[in-house]
Amino acid sequence: MHKRVAITGLGVISPLGNDVAAFWSAIKAGRSGAGPVTKFDASRLEARVACEVKDFEPALYMDKKEARKMALFSQYAVAAAVQAWRDAGLPEREGGAAEEPAGEGMRGPFRAERIGAVIGNGIGGIDVCLESHKKLLEAGPGRMLPMTVPLMIANEAAGNVAMRLGLGGPALTAVTACASGSDALGQALDLIRSGRCDAVLAGGTEAAINEFAMGGFCRLQALSTAYNETPEKASRPFDKGRDGFVIGEGAAVLMLEDWDRAVARGARIYAELAGYGASCDAYHLTAPDPGASGCVRAMRAALEDAGLGPEEIAYYNAHGTSTAINDPVETLMLKKAFGAHASRLKVSSTKSMTGHMIAAAGAVEALVCVKAIEEGFVPPTINLESPDIESGCDLDYVPNHGVFLPIAAAAAGSLGFGGHNAVLVFKKASL
Repeated sequence: MHKRVAITGLGVISPLGNDVAAFWSAIKAGRSGAGPVTKFDASRLEARVACEVKDFEPALYMDKKEARKMALFSQYAVAAAVQAWRDAGLPEREGGAAEEPAGEGMRGPFRAERIGAVIGNGIGGIDVCLESHKKLLEAGPGRMLPMTVPLMIANEAAGNVAMRLGLGGPALTAVTACASGSDALGQALDLIRSGRCDAVLAGGTEAAINEFAMGGFCRLQALSTAYNETPEKASRPFDKGRDGFVIGEGAAVLMLEDWDRAVARGARIYAELAGYGASCDAYHLTAPDPGASGCVRAMRAALEDAGLGPEEIAYYNAHGTSTAINDPVETLMLKKAFGAHASRLKVSSTKSMTGHMIAAAGAVEALVCVKAIEEGFVPPTINLESPDIESGCDLDYVPNHGVFLPIAAAAAGSLGFGGHNAVLVFKKASL
């Protein structure tokens, strides 16, 4: 019998708002976070639309000295982690990260060495890498940023979260492309179940809206190019008119705790993280297995891990990238994994609003599932005007307007380059 794992805190930095209340309000309203690219001159690119984080203020979560030692992806992760920590009702150290060595003493009801951090990331501090590479070419290695390496490497998000909050347990990084945030939460679940940790801050982060990353995706013909003049229409999962994904950025972090400890300390429990399944297609670098066998394995493993049958899932938050290949394959996965129940399942892609936040996507969509269960509300798939029935996209994708529905259990899936598949299952909190 597995230990139960409670979700007691939520944090998010996103194109739809920089706290959970603003983010969830926008999701419920079906608002798009897409707009023209403003972070750089995108005129040389075919795709000029992105879901950018706006009005981000690092000073709300870290002092200026700390922020200068972090690339943007780390700043996003730390901000979301601090939100989740505070939301869980846990005390912060006075004076920030330098107050005392991590791993010493207590962090509220937990020993610091029993709290971990697992943060998914795709490409690290690519902004720092690009800036230093430019200086290298222009003026030589002596003009590169002195902190280039520690700022850009992918594990620094988890390390900075641990330092900011004084966590002395494992600080790990999941790098499985678009499945990274989901895999991070799955790894955190296993750390608590195994008894290695009593609590873990887990999620994903990404900050890769730049000409290099978008240019690379354009070369793969993966980004939407047909809606540059109407960016809010560009992300349209399962729709006939979809022509690629819209890149997004941000972070989401969830506070996970041993259920019994959470109950004992009187914590508010949003939901239970009940199941995790992972697999690899072992098929292609960028394309999913057209038979959906890999993601079917991940879904079945997650349901078995949660002790649930397919018919007990009321809502599925889809990977739903708005690409020609992903959407039909994911729909096929649901039909194979859920059988007859697939036609009764509520399915939506919130990437229609947030864009594809890459490594942060799975964590953001986990947060959506938690809020959907808490409030009994299924978010919409916006911009779904003509479902692509010819490609098999014929399920209930909750088009354009969300619906209120009691949700006892929900699932979310992530499908990443390299054939990585990860599925998480959530249950309504009940003692």
